[in-house]
Amino acid sequence: MASITQDMRYRLSLIQYAEKHGVTKAAIQYSTNRQYIYRWRRRYDGSIQSLRNLSRKPHHHPNQHTSAELKLISDMRRRNPHDGLVVFWVKLRQRGYSRSISALYRVLKRQGIMAVHPPNPKYIPKPYEQMDHPGQRIQIDVKFVPASCLLNSNVKDEKFFQYTALDEFSRWRFVEAFDEHSTYSSAQFLDHLIKAFPYPIECVQTDNGAEFTNRFTTQRDKPTMFQVHLLAHGIRHKLIRPFTPRHNGKVERSHRKDNERFYATHTFYSFEDFSRQLKVYNRRDYNNFPMRPLGWKTPAQVLRDYNGSV
Repeated sequence: MASITQDMRYRLSLIQYAEKHGVTKAAIQYSTNRQYIYRWRRRYDGSIQSLRNLSRKPHHHPNQHTSAELKLISDMRRRNPHDGLVVFWVKLRQRGYSRSISALYRVLKRQGIMAVHPPNPKYIPKPYEQMDHPGQRIQIDVKFVPASCLLNSNVKDEKFFQYTALDEFSRWRFVEAFDEHSTYSSAQFLDHLIKAFPYPIECVQTDNGAEFTNRFTTQRDKPTMFQVHLLAHGIRHKLIRPFTPRHNGKVERSHRKDNERFYATHTFYSFEDFSRQLKVYNRRDYNNFPMRPLGWKTPAQVLRDYNGSV
């Protein structure tokens, strides 16, 4: 039901007063003119709804779309249901349409024939490949040491790097400090990892950084020193999808924990100092830290249990 506004109540009171005391006295009492009272008296039919303001919208417009233009828009929209506003306007202009793009938008909006965008294809991730034994696949990544941790003026302008390898089965982790970020450092780290890990390594998974692969360099067909060392040890190299760090999620998550538990509370005065503190932290606080995915066991404990079960 339509609501009754204050203006409608005012006009009804005005008309009732005029019928009782006359139009002139009503005009004086309500501080208005007689023409205003006569106009609403003519419109008043006994119901208060007749005192509502009528729409001032014009019944026609000299520049409104013609029936031929509306038919062209309707036919074109039926053949091009997914075209956006600009593309659709360009196609109409190629067929003689001369209106502005804003006028076309108003017609499409009024007739309810805006573009129907098909839904984006849903991303369905591949099921996670569960590892069966240690060394089946090891994730390797490099972390840049925060500059705020370097206090000594001698190392203030230098850059240190943390190379990290994490076994997907046991979450056992091996880290090493480097002052160079290159394929030579990656090859060195790999050799040290093979000596430190107590099981044969079958596969190494990395991102597409130039320290691991030439996939996105001008020498894409030439293997890096890191890949040469992998081949020499009979280890398969798996590259993750570009710009998808979540595929290396375990080692990336460990780097986030490093920020919270190590770099936020430690400072380094030299490269040797950084290297020593990093080894102690990884041995004490990471490989001996219970984890929920491991059933609240530590990575070192998982390796010991596996060794005992073999």
